[in-house]
Amino acid sequence: MKAGLIVAMTSEYEALRRAGVHGVVKSGIGKADAARTATELILRDRPDCIINSGCAGGIAPGLQVFDIVIAAQAAYHDVWCGEGSLPGQLQDMPQRFDADPALVRTARSLQTERPLHCGLICSGDQFLTTPEDDARVLGMYPDALACDMESAAVAQVCRHYGVPFLGFRVISDVHTSREETEATYQDFWKRVGDDSFAFLRQLLDTL
Repeated sequence: MKAGLIVAMTSEYEALRRAGVHGVVKSGIGKADAARTATELILRDRPDCIINSGCAGGIAPGLQVFDIVIAAQAAYHDVWCGEGSLPGQLQDMPQRFDADPALVRTARSLQTERPLHCGLICSGDQFLTTPEDDARVLGMYPDALACDMESAAVAQVCRHYGVPFLGFRVISDVHTSREETEATYQDFWKRVGDDSFAFLRQLLDTL
Protein backbone atom coordinates (compact mmCIF):
# COMPACT_ATOMS: atom_id res chain seq x y z
CA MET A 1 0.00 0.00 0.00
CA LYS A 2 1.31 3.44 -0.97
CA ALA A 3 0.82 5.79 1.98
CA GLY A 4 1.08 9.58 1.88
CA LEU A 5 2.41 10.92 5.18
CA ILE A 6 1.76 14.51 6.30
CA VAL A 7 3.16 16.38 9.31
CA ALA A 8 2.83 20.06 10.13
CA MET A 9 6.08 21.26 11.69
CA THR A 10 9.79 21.06 10.99
CA SER A 11 10.36 19.56 14.45
CA GLU A 12 7.88 16.75 13.67
CA TYR A 13 9.43 16.21 10.25
CA GLU A 14 12.92 15.93 11.71
CA ALA A 15 11.76 13.58 14.50
CA LEU A 16 10.19 11.24 11.95
CA ARG A 17 13.30 11.27 9.79
CA ARG A 18 15.42 10.36 12.83
CA ALA A 19 13.01 7.48 13.46
CA GLY A 20 13.71 6.18 9.97
CA VAL A 21 10.43 7.34 8.44
CA HIS A 22 10.89 8.70 4.92
CA GLY A 23 8.59 10.12 2.27
CA VAL A 24 7.14 12.64 4.72
CA VAL A 25 5.54 15.87 3.49
CA LYS A 26 5.58 18.96 5.73
CA SER A 27 2.42 21.04 5.42
CA GLY A 28 2.88 23.93 7.81
CA ILE A 29 0.71 24.56 10.85
CA GLY A 30 -3.07 24.92 10.72
CA LYS A 31 -6.11 23.73 8.82
CA ALA A 32 -5.58 25.69 5.61
CA ASP A 33 -2.02 24.48 5.00
CA ALA A 34 -2.98 20.94 6.00
CA ALA A 35 -5.88 20.88 3.54
CA ARG A 36 -3.76 22.39 0.76
CA THR A 37 -0.99 19.85 1.28
CA ALA A 38 -3.37 16.90 1.45
CA THR A 39 -5.04 18.00 -1.79
CA GLU A 40 -1.71 18.45 -3.60
CA LEU A 41 -0.42 15.10 -2.33
CA ILE A 42 -3.55 13.23 -3.42
CA LEU A 43 -3.65 14.78 -6.89
CA ARG A 44 0.09 14.49 -7.51
CA ASP A 45 1.04 11.14 -5.98
CA ARG A 46 -2.27 9.23 -5.95
CA PRO A 47 -1.59 7.53 -2.59
CA ASP A 48 -3.69 4.58 -1.43
CA CYS A 49 -4.14 6.28 1.96
CA ILE A 50 -3.15 9.43 3.85
CA ILE A 51 -1.67 9.34 7.35
CA ASN A 52 -1.52 12.58 9.33
CA SER A 53 0.98 12.39 12.17
CA GLY A 54 2.98 14.51 14.58
CA CYS A 55 2.15 15.65 18.10
CA ALA A 56 -1.05 16.70 19.86
CA GLY A 57 -2.11 18.09 23.21
CA GLY A 58 -3.85 15.62 25.50
CA ILE A 59 -7.18 16.69 26.99
CA ALA A 60 -8.65 13.41 28.28
CA PRO A 61 -7.96 12.50 31.92
CA GLY A 62 -5.13 10.03 32.30
CA LEU A 63 -3.24 10.83 29.11
CA GLN A 64 0.49 11.35 29.62
CA VAL A 65 3.22 12.97 27.53
CA PHE A 66 4.56 10.50 24.93
CA ASP A 67 1.36 8.42 24.95
CA ILE A 68 0.15 7.61 21.42
CA VAL A 69 -3.33 8.42 20.11
CA ILE A 70 -4.92 6.86 17.03
CA ALA A 71 -7.57 9.12 15.53
CA ALA A 72 -10.44 6.77 14.80
CA GLN A 73 -12.38 10.02 14.28
CA ALA A 74 -11.46 13.66 13.72
CA ALA A 75 -13.64 16.73 14.26
CA TYR A 76 -13.42 20.53 14.37
CA HIS A 77 -13.68 22.29 17.73
CA ASP A 78 -13.64 25.84 16.30
CA VAL A 79 -16.51 25.63 13.79
CA TRP A 80 -20.09 26.85 14.21
CA CYS A 81 -22.38 27.23 11.18
CA GLY A 82 -25.47 28.36 13.04
CA GLU A 83 -28.85 26.92 13.88
CA GLY A 84 -29.54 23.55 12.32
CA SER A 85 -25.90 22.48 12.53
CA LEU A 86 -24.17 20.56 15.28
CA PRO A 87 -21.22 22.19 17.02
CA GLY A 88 -18.15 21.62 14.86
CA GLN A 89 -20.20 20.61 11.82
CA LEU A 90 -19.75 22.20 8.41
CA GLN A 91 -22.75 22.38 6.10
CA ASP A 92 -23.34 19.12 4.22
CA MET A 93 -20.58 17.43 6.20
CA PRO A 94 -20.66 15.03 9.15
CA GLN A 95 -19.82 16.37 12.58
CA ARG A 96 -17.07 13.75 12.81
CA PHE A 97 -14.88 12.34 10.05
CA ASP A 98 -14.24 8.61 10.42
CA ALA A 99 -10.82 7.14 9.82
CA ASP A 100 -10.54 4.07 7.62
CA PRO A 101 -11.55 1.04 9.74
CA ALA A 102 -8.87 -1.25 8.28
CA LEU A 103 -6.14 1.32 8.98
CA VAL A 104 -7.44 1.76 12.54
CA ARG A 105 -7.36 -2.01 13.11
CA THR A 106 -3.80 -2.20 11.81
CA ALA A 107 -2.70 0.70 14.00
CA ARG A 108 -4.32 -0.80 17.09
CA SER A 109 -2.48 -4.08 16.53
CA LEU A 110 0.96 -2.47 16.84
CA GLN A 111 3.18 -3.27 19.78
CA THR A 112 4.30 0.04 21.31
CA GLU A 113 6.39 0.89 24.34
CA ARG A 114 4.02 3.71 25.29
CA PRO A 115 0.28 3.37 25.99
CA LEU A 116 -1.81 3.34 22.82
CA HIS A 117 -5.22 5.07 22.84
CA CYS A 118 -7.86 5.16 20.12
CA GLY A 119 -10.69 7.63 19.69
CA LEU A 120 -11.50 11.22 18.77
CA ILE A 121 -8.94 13.92 17.98
CA CYS A 122 -10.29 17.48 17.65
CA SER A 123 -8.72 20.15 15.45
CA GLY A 124 -8.79 23.93 15.36
CA ASP A 125 -6.58 26.90 14.56
CA GLN A 126 -5.71 27.40 18.21
CA PHE A 127 -2.93 26.16 20.47
CA LEU A 128 -4.79 25.11 23.62
CA THR A 129 -2.90 25.81 26.84
CA THR A 130 -5.28 25.82 29.83
CA PRO A 131 -7.78 23.51 31.56
CA GLU A 132 -10.46 26.00 30.52
CA ASP A 133 -9.53 25.43 26.88
CA ASP A 134 -9.84 21.68 27.41
CA ALA A 135 -13.20 22.08 29.16
CA ARG A 136 -14.59 24.02 26.20
CA VAL A 137 -13.63 21.26 23.76
CA LEU A 138 -14.85 18.52 26.10
CA GLY A 139 -18.13 20.39 26.41
CA MET A 140 -18.58 19.88 22.66
CA TYR A 141 -17.04 16.39 22.51
CA PRO A 142 -17.01 14.66 25.92
CA ASP A 143 -15.11 11.67 24.48
CA ALA A 144 -12.29 13.70 22.89
CA LEU A 145 -8.79 12.46 23.65
CA ALA A 146 -6.53 15.14 22.19
CA CYS A 147 -6.38 18.32 20.13
CA ASP A 148 -4.22 19.34 17.19
CA MET A 149 -4.46 21.88 14.38
CA GLU A 150 -4.64 19.68 11.27
CA SER A 151 -6.24 16.22 11.54
CA ALA A 152 -9.85 17.14 10.80
CA ALA A 153 -8.87 19.24 7.78
CA VAL A 154 -6.86 16.36 6.32
CA ALA A 155 -9.71 13.97 7.08
CA GLN A 156 -12.20 16.27 5.30
CA VAL A 157 -10.02 16.42 2.17
CA CYS A 158 -9.62 12.64 2.21
CA ARG A 159 -13.39 12.24 2.47
CA HIS A 160 -13.84 14.54 -0.53
CA TYR A 161 -11.44 12.51 -2.69
CA GLY A 162 -12.41 9.10 -1.34
CA VAL A 163 -8.92 8.39 0.05
CA PRO A 164 -8.63 6.35 3.28
CA PHE A 165 -7.44 8.48 6.23
CA LEU A 166 -5.73 7.81 9.54
CA GLY A 167 -4.49 10.18 12.23
CA PHE A 168 -1.66 9.07 14.52
CA ARG A 169 -0.31 11.45 17.19
CA VAL A 170 2.15 11.54 20.09
CA ILE A 171 0.99 13.51 23.14
CA SER A 172 3.31 16.49 23.60
CA ASP A 173 1.62 18.24 26.51
CA VAL A 174 -1.23 18.02 28.99
CA HIS A 175 -2.80 21.13 30.39
CA THR A 176 -2.58 22.46 33.92
CA SER A 177 -1.66 26.14 33.71
CA ARG A 178 -0.62 28.11 30.65
CA GLU A 179 2.95 28.41 31.95
CA GLU A 180 3.24 24.70 32.77
CA THR A 181 1.72 23.69 29.44
CA GLU A 182 4.21 25.76 27.47
CA ALA A 183 7.09 24.44 29.59
CA THR A 184 5.95 20.83 29.10
CA TYR A 185 5.63 21.36 25.35
CA GLN A 186 9.15 22.79 25.10
CA ASP A 187 10.51 19.96 27.25
CA PHE A 188 8.83 17.42 24.97
CA TRP A 189 11.02 18.50 22.05
CA LYS A 190 14.13 18.39 24.25
CA ARG A 191 13.28 14.84 25.37
CA VAL A 192 11.98 13.43 22.10
CA GLY A 193 14.31 10.62 21.04
CA ASP A 194 15.17 9.00 17.74
CA ASP A 195 12.66 6.21 18.48
CA SER A 196 9.77 8.40 19.71
CA PHE A 197 7.96 8.08 16.39
CA ALA A 198 9.16 4.56 15.63
CA PHE A 199 5.57 3.33 15.90
CA LEU A 200 4.86 5.11 12.63
CA ARG A 201 7.68 3.31 10.88
CA GLN A 202 6.21 0.08 12.24
CA LEU A 203 2.79 1.02 10.87
CA LEU A 204 4.18 1.80 7.42
CA ASP A 205 6.13 -1.47 7.38
CA THR A 206 2.94 -3.33 8.30
CA LEU A 207 0.98 -1.65 5.51
